[in-house]
Amino acid sequence: MKIAVISDSHYSSSSINSVKKHLYDVDILLHCGDGAPDTKILDVDFKGEIYAVRGNCDTSNEYPLQRIIDLMGVKIFMTHGHMYNVKYEYNTIFYKGKEIGADIILFGHSHKALISDFDGVTIMNPGSITFPYGSTKKTMGFIELDGENKPKVYIKEI
Repeated sequence: MKIAVISDSHYSSSSINSVKKHLYDVDILLHCGDGAPDTKILDVDFKGEIYAVRGNCDTSNEYPLQRIIDLMGVKIFMTHGHMYNVKYEYNTIFYKGKEIGADIILFGHSHKALISDFDGVTIMNPGSITFPYGSTKKTMGFIELDGENKPKVYIKEI
């Protein structure tokens, strides 16, 4: 199973459309907020499941602030990150993930791509597909699950 992770599209249809070519072999798309409604643009062509959370720039209550998804026995905690102070530190979101037994923690908000493994938990910020911070590289993340091995987690420039 292949999962695409995006964040911080900030209502840019051109940024969302630039993601389409990276979804040809993806089963699930996760959006970590700030532009969560942008996923409706993908709803037309993307045949997989889409999950999104609300960010601090999303005004609709259509999306939850955080969610837990269990895929092939891997527990994924996703949130935008603004409630966990991720622009300044990762301890708060890490301990929330540990508390709920997450294998993978996904967030956005800082617009900085990151993958970190600590104490059995993988933390990923896919970066921003619209306004990357500290770089001109727009990025998205991927998670590959096979049900047997540790999930393969990586960031790709788009």
